[in-house]
Amino acid sequence: MAASPLYRTPCFPPGAGPDYVNAAAVFCGPDAASEVLSRLHRVESAFSRERVERWGSRTLDLDLLAVGERVCPDAVTVRQWIDLPLAEQTRATPEQLILPHPRLQERGFVLVPLADVAPDWRHPLLDVTVREMCEALPEEARAGITRL
Repeated sequence: MAASPLYRTPCFPPGAGPDYVNAAAVFCGPDAASEVLSRLHRVESAFSRERVERWGSRTLDLDLLAVGERVCPDAVTVRQWIDLPLAEQTRATPEQLILPHPRLQERGFVLVPLADVAPDWRHPLLDVTVREMCEALPEEARAGITRL
């Protein structure tokens, strides 16, 4: 339905590799969120993506950020992942799909392109729009993000 421009963004986490190219897209369809994620992982595999290290260097990283107002698996679990301390984030990997993505509200490389295609999407737990989340980012979270 919509695709953002491409953005050059600093790698995440810092030092994990070269800069990235990020974008966001809005899709519409009948597939369940788990099937969409499975398709995204198949595309990653076709581009030699290997999931070896959490937040490690990668050839391609496709994330499912949200599905409408859906909270998956439940609000308590999503809140736990949102509130997870940074030290735990680098080690812990959810065993199930978490929606909305628990880190989208703090990542400029996600919010800047997402604001191009869904500025008025409202986070169902935080009750803020993409535009508001993007505007609330600290300057360092937007530093180095340039439209290509």
